[in-house]
Amino acid sequence: MLKRKKLRHNEYYDMQYHFDSLYAQSANGQNFYGLIDLMQSDENIRLAYRNIKRNTGSKTAGYDGLTIEDIKRLSVSEVIIRIQQMFEYYMPQAVRRVFIPKTNGKTRPLGIPTIWDRLFQQCILQVLEPICEAKFYKHSYGFRPNRNTHHAKARFETLVNRAYLYHCVDVDIKGFFDNVDHAKLIKQMWSLGIRDKALLSIISRLLKAEIIGEGFPTKGTPQGGILSPLLSNIVLNELDWWVSNQWENFETRKPYKSYAGRYNALKQSNLKHCYIVRYADDFKILCRTRSQAIKMHYAVKDFLKTRLYLEISKEKSKVVNLKKNSSEFLGFRLKAHLKRTNTRTLYVVRSHMTKKALKNAQIKIKHAIKVIQKHQSPENVWRFNTVIMGIQNYYSAASRITDDLIKLNHRLHKALYNRLNEMKKEATLQDFTKSLQKRYKGYECKFYKIKGMVLVPVHAQRCKVNLNFSQTICNYTVEGRNKIHQNLRAIIKQVLAHVMRQFIPNRSIEYNDNRISRFIAQYGKCAVTGIELGIDDWHCHHKTPYHLTRDDSYGNLMILHQSVHRLIHMRNREKIQTLLNALKLDEKQLSKVNKLRKQCLNEAI
Repeated sequence: MLKRKKLRHNEYYDMQYHFDSLYAQSANGQNFYGLIDLMQSDENIRLAYRNIKRNTGSKTAGYDGLTIEDIKRLSVSEVIIRIQQMFEYYMPQAVRRVFIPKTNGKTRPLGIPTIWDRLFQQCILQVLEPICEAKFYKHSYGFRPNRNTHHAKARFETLVNRAYLYHCVDVDIKGFFDNVDHAKLIKQMWSLGIRDKALLSIISRLLKAEIIGEGFPTKGTPQGGILSPLLSNIVLNELDWWVSNQWENFETRKPYKSYAGRYNALKQSNLKHCYIVRYADDFKILCRTRSQAIKMHYAVKDFLKTRLYLEISKEKSKVVNLKKNSSEFLGFRLKAHLKRTNTRTLYVVRSHMTKKALKNAQIKIKHAIKVIQKHQSPENVWRFNTVIMGIQNYYSAASRITDDLIKLNHRLHKALYNRLNEMKKEATLQDFTKSLQKRYKGYECKFYKIKGMVLVPVHAQRCKVNLNFSQTICNYTVEGRNKIHQNLRAIIKQVLAHVMRQFIPNRSIEYNDNRISRFIAQYGKCAVTGIELGIDDWHCHHKTPYHLTRDDSYGNLMILHQSVHRLIHMRNREKIQTLLNALKLDEKQLSKVNKLRKQCLNEAI
């Protein structure tokens, strides 16, 4: 849903054409210069604000103590000028170091840049992403538009079930994000065609931003920075293509017309039959034979060390025969099991939650149970429900999810009984909301409620078939976008472009952004009369007057025809009557006007 919204935002700010052009040029192997001009354009900066303002991270303060709340009050002009000045000479502010606790007792370090640096990085990200997307390997799934962990798992299973590759190379990179070589990363960006030296200089400075309490880093990309996921993909993209060129994309002397002909020719060679599936720094390489897998293991280890300057963990890196042992990937434990059919015997992947995932789920749910015990409230019961549904949703891709959740339910039975037994009452399926009734219909189990809120059953989740990612889906082609969503056809494009460009410079960036959202939500029609609005006949109205509350939020705005807007604020009886005669409002429309007049402290007509 969030990814669809970001596509909509590109259309709101008329940036989709630019991104599509960058993607097409990159796919054609062109080099890029002068990218900063597009990055510091008014539209790109306003789009960057739009994309980060709803991120939960935007409410987290950086070293300077500022959040998105401090930026939203500034005028559009102030925000644009500040970001453009940062592009003229960029000196990153210090990064705040935060340690996020893991369920195993350890911590994960996060670097939190200041909100201005995050907005600045978002401006860069929006322009770099289409260029990089055209060059990235198709089977890397981490931190990329429209892709997720379930797609990576589906690809892994396809290679086992349909390509019969049962030998898996497990590789664990030691502290990947903390060990990225800065000079190597800049060279890789250059080889991708990003040849704007001023931009590369900015990124180099950004990577070397001071970390409070630790000084200036010489390597690594800060986890928590908006650009870090893209930069990490740029680093490992070289690995993806190197593995792919060993077999999948190996250039043959003879141009084969069919895939089968090419495949048979490759089989007769001494090449290593291998495929890579990667999600961020977590990747698997699947091979045809054990000897190929062992060779690949040593080759990858050498490649990472000599080409990318990265070390692997010897304890966690190994070659696994999936017929005999399981391999862990993205919280799932995967193993090939024998399956006999009428025609032949084959192996198919069965998947479970890993032991670590089960333990983490148990800790999370136990904590939610303790919170309910300390303070009984519908809010705390709903938090308990969201924890369980989050676990069910993610691990529903496991083929043996029901078995795992039954095991988890047994482990939690004592805690649920001892801590919540006295306060819970029996419930029925009808006590759920309609959407949850649909979700949990058909499960044989007792339902309980606390403070009127039903507790969702831990074990009630069946396996959902996870499909491979469709490679035709793309944010930067018309055909690819049509697979994700339909373009904004309800509003005339020229009108929308005019709404975006005719912003009010001295009003807050939040107001200017939210009025576009309101215009889109109302399909470019007046909220009272329902007539379609043109370029110059619409106004944005504050339901509760701005001078009283200074409230520019989306909920306080409404798009109206200019005559209706004047009618709401008008107090002269003669002028009101003249306008009423011209507008010819029906009873329902007049009722809406009177409601809005009351909110503006005016008498009803």
